[in-house]
Amino acid sequence: MSVERAEILVDLAAVRHNVRRLAEVTATPVMVVVKADAYGHGMVACARAAREAGAAWLGVSSLREAEQLRAAGDTGRILAWLTVPGEDWTPAVAAGVDVTAYTRADLDAVGAAVAAAGVPARLQLKVDTGLSRGGAALADWPDLVAAARAGEADGRWRVTGIWSHLACADEPEHPANAAQEAAFRHALAVAEAAGLEPEVRHLANSAGALLRPSARFDLVRCGLASYGLDPAPGHLDPALGLRPAMTVQARLAMVKPLGAGEAVSYGHTWRASSATTVGLVPVGYAEGIPRAAGNRAEVEVGGVRAPIRGVVCMDQFVVDLGAAGAGSATAPGDRVVLIGPAPAPSAQEWAEACGTISYEIVTRLGGRFARHHIDEPDEPDELDEPDGEETTA
Repeated sequence: MSVERAEILVDLAAVRHNVRRLAEVTATPVMVVVKADAYGHGMVACARAAREAGAAWLGVSSLREAEQLRAAGDTGRILAWLTVPGEDWTPAVAAGVDVTAYTRADLDAVGAAVAAAGVPARLQLKVDTGLSRGGAALADWPDLVAAARAGEADGRWRVTGIWSHLACADEPEHPANAAQEAAFRHALAVAEAAGLEPEVRHLANSAGALLRPSARFDLVRCGLASYGLDPAPGHLDPALGLRPAMTVQARLAMVKPLGAGEAVSYGHTWRASSATTVGLVPVGYAEGIPRAAGNRAEVEVGGVRAPIRGVVCMDQFVVDLGAAGAGSATAPGDRVVLIGPAPAPSAQEWAEACGTISYEIVTRLGGRFARHHIDEPDEPDELDEPDGEETTA
């Protein structure tokens, strides 16, 4: 049986549980966002699990991601929302993907794709209600709406959705939430007055869906929460019961004693105050382990936490097994859990240690990690290759 040096385990049962729970709590159809390789969890496998759990929509950033889902056999509603000038929208339009327009130039590109594909497009319009990122500015919204209605009237497309995105949903008391919701309602009124009757109106992301019921409208877009991670740390009721789907683990490549006064890794940023034992973990920033984790984050070895010592390198980092009280119980080949169920650290703990958010921690993982999709309620306690789908991260 082969042994992986480092792997990401993704429990599809947890993904299904989370999607069902989100639909139950919000009482609203759920779009599961699977962009960025499902936040590092594996897009195709997680999309299938989401559909099995009743996801009404899938959401992706790029046209290419949407096309990959279609090529993998997904026939349901998919929304894509970010393009650049010169991209070919034709395959997505031909495949029945809902595409998003921010500008009149986007409408022209959709029109060209419709002519090439020979079928009407499913078109959604995004309005910028205060994030100041993608979407039509409020001043430009009436013109975009009018042009979209004209294209609908002549059969080029059906306007299937109108949407926007919240900037501060993870801070439920932030005044921007009410301001954006009011702006969105105004934009909907402008669209209605122009004669548009979209199938879905959507504003809420994971945090908005869970913390702001008035922002749910016809559809909620859940990304991070679908994978069991907290989109608003400190604000969600633990009874919500989301289950993290990802476990990240490796095997110790080496264990060695370290004398008092000896230093570790590049730059000697950490020096042992007393004799200890250190272990070498064979992953580094090439696998997406943040370099900022050096001397800050922890892992779990032998059921206890072990701190990272010194700088995280491209292929490896060092942990202090003596500080964890586990040095005498560990050997090369023993399991190290970077992210996983307690007592291992969570993605949120890594984020706090590195001064970032859990989104960045999980989406950046890859490189030489092997990824396995498993399908069982409990995480396995061995690192041996599990049954199930195997991919490379």
